[in-house]
Amino acid sequence: MTRVRFLAADGKPGPVVEAAAGTRLLDLAQAQGQPLEGTCEGAMACSTCHVLITGADAAKLPAPSEEEEDMLDFAVGAGRASRLACQIRLTADIAELDVRMPPGAVDMSRR
Repeated sequence: MTRVRFLAADGKPGPVVEAAAGTRLLDLAQAQGQPLEGTCEGAMACSTCHVLITGADAAKLPAPSEEEEDMLDFAVGAGRASRLACQIRLTADIAELDVRMPPGAVDMSRR
């Protein structure tokens, strides 16, 4: 199980949950009410699931693909810790991650 701590853009703590290996981070975040649209449903055609990944095991994530990096170029507030939540599947060797919402994160599906 992976312990995932969600943080608001301002750093304010959000839910802390455990998820099984194979769980897609976007699905987990949406189930926890995080402001991530995932408009393209994981097709890597948008950047509406952009998050900032830190924490003890962030380095254990596979590097982003060239396509993911290209989509992150369109994300507001992107930086070195930026990833698309739709492209992250939790694995058994990842014990803990912090997932911070980027500045300006807005879930248009909730408007």
